[in-house]
Parts: sequence; C-alpha cells; structure tokens
Amino acid sequence: MPAILVLDDSATIIMSLSRILKNAGYQVDTAVNGKEGMAKLAGGLKPNVILTDLNMPQMDGIAFIKEARKSASTRFTPIIVLTTESSTQKRDEARAAGASGWLTKPTEPEQLLSALKQLLPK
Repeated sequence: MPAILVLDDSATIIMSLSRILKNAGYQVDTAVNGKEGMAKLAGGLKPNVILTDLNMPQMDGIAFIKEARKSASTRFTPIIVLTTESSTQKRDEARAAGASGWLTKPTEPEQLLSALKQLLPK
C-alpha cells in the first residue's frame, strides 16, 4: 500500500485529506509544518508521495521542498503542492524548489486521486 505524507497546518484539511486517501487505500502520515515533516523523514519515514501546503508556520512548503530535495531518500519522491495560492510566481517558485505538481484547494477528491495515480509507480 503506497504511503503518503501530508503537510498542512489546518486540522480540517489534514482530516479531510486523510479520509480521502485512506478510503482510496493509501497509508497516511501527517505533519503540521515543514519542520515536523522533515523530522518524520529524518526518523525513517519513506513516503511514496508528499503533499504539502505552502503557507505553514516554522517552515513553509517551499523551504520544506528545498530541504527534502537535499536528502537522498526524498530527492526523487514526488511532491505535490496543495494550496489556496494561485499566483504564477509562487507556482514557479515551487517548481524551481523541486515540486512535481500543483493543486489548488479546495481540490476535488477525484482530481487529487488522479494526480496521485499519475505520479505513483504502477
């Protein structure tokens, strides 16, 4: 069962995404910001895909992506930005940091699951 790490500072979003992903057969781990996400990765968590918000306290999504890309274990892990941000500048910044994809919240479950299927190995 593929594992997904979800980073978001909103408890509501974490709950909603966890429910959608678990119902679709994914194992889900969560973190409330990039710093906690990095700690979980450093602790040995090896997700197949990472979903991250952009605007979070302590370490935002861009800083998290940059840090995750420095680590051998997550250098090639697909990272999808899931955010309310819609600016092209932020999207370009996320792509330059190493983001694999971008979804705008609120995202329909079908759209999220379709993006995951495209990124996960068959």
